[in-house]
Amino acid sequence: MQSLEALLARASDLVWGPPLLILLFGTHLFLTVRLKFIQTYLPRAIRLSFSREKEGDGDVTQFGALTTALAATIGTGNIVGVATAVAAGGPGAVLWMWLTGVFGVATKYSEAVLAVKYRVKMPNGMMAGGPMYALERGLGSKPLGMLFAALTAVAAFGIGNMTQANSISALANETFGVSPWVTGIIMTVLTGIVILGGITSIASVCEKLVPFMAAFYILGCVILIVMHVERVPETLGLIFSSAFSGHAAVGGFLGAGVMQAMRFGIARGLFSNESGLGSAPIVAAAAQTKNPVRQALVSATGTFWDTVVVCALTGIVVVNSGGWQQGLSGSALTKFAFEDLPVVGPIVLTVGLLTFVFSTILGWAYYGEKAAEYLFGLGVIKYYRMLWVIAVMTGSVSTLTAVWSFSDVANGLMAVPNLIALLALNGVIVSETRDYLWSGNLDKQSGS
Repeated sequence: MQSLEALLARASDLVWGPPLLILLFGTHLFLTVRLKFIQTYLPRAIRLSFSREKEGDGDVTQFGALTTALAATIGTGNIVGVATAVAAGGPGAVLWMWLTGVFGVATKYSEAVLAVKYRVKMPNGMMAGGPMYALERGLGSKPLGMLFAALTAVAAFGIGNMTQANSISALANETFGVSPWVTGIIMTVLTGIVILGGITSIASVCEKLVPFMAAFYILGCVILIVMHVERVPETLGLIFSSAFSGHAAVGGFLGAGVMQAMRFGIARGLFSNESGLGSAPIVAAAAQTKNPVRQALVSATGTFWDTVVVCALTGIVVVNSGGWQQGLSGSALTKFAFEDLPVVGPIVLTVGLLTFVFSTILGWAYYGEKAAEYLFGLGVIKYYRMLWVIAVMTGSVSTLTAVWSFSDVANGLMAVPNLIALLALNGVIVSETRDYLWSGNLDKQSGS
């Protein structure tokens, strides 16, 4: 196991080197400028996102697609991932996570535009879309589409399954002394019950679970920040200065280089909000929407809520606690931070992480099976779901180091073909935006 962990760690360092960081963040910046700062439309996008009415062809409402995407993105990356980034890259990693979210809004929007534009209706009447279809139908590259689908089907077991199960089993063990095997069995059974119903069942659960879990966790973070509000200015100053100096402003921490802060901040930012990864557009393609741009605006709000709000609050709470200076990392660091809130704090953290983890496992189950469906057809879905349920149990009793490193490697490789599609098809994205948004035709039905 130690040899495997060392191998995965080296692979993660290689994949997440300067070339990928530049490609990822550069794509965020390029699309932001190309789309004339699409982030300015966020207020309108947020209003659109709460629509639960059927607007066109699709399997779930726009709100259902958003909450399923949010279920998949708001997960352990928002809690344990932030703490891991701070421990490995210093407080400055929080700022790089946040910036990845701000500029990543344009990328998430662009992914959804392509997903809806190039989606297809399967023989069973359900919609299918995502980067694999954009690569095949937009770029005419079936091999790249197959590469993305293969990476997604495999990567899903890391980012959307084993890391999630691992985090909650570790926290339940540390907080309440519950065996990882017990936690794993409970999550495995619940996961099996929900995913058997497919996207309609998953979306139905997520529509109810996501608003509750996000509000509950955000409230806990706000209370912790208010309790120690006198330290917040110093904490914010430390986050900003460390992002560019690479050194903590207080003693007790060896510090990390600027590249470390960037590397872990951007990597964990991608793990958290998935902008550029190509996962969220898979469910965006299932939305009942009038045109690609309407759903793209709704999808873009996912990055805002996930990183600009939730990750930022977690980052402030974690850095404010000072636990990162004591050598703490992962769930132990977030547990330390939330213990400042007597009795209620550990409950908020545990309930937050439990709901985040469970919803992420559900959302990514859909992403993975749609990727497998693209490769092998409808018949593979039942077998993929069986493997998915088994992986929940496996992740619950695995080591954190191996699981996180595997996820980093898979994420990085998965992002590359998706970023190629975004950059190569940026003209299509701009054209769709011009036709429906900039021209004032946002309510226009696609194809009319």
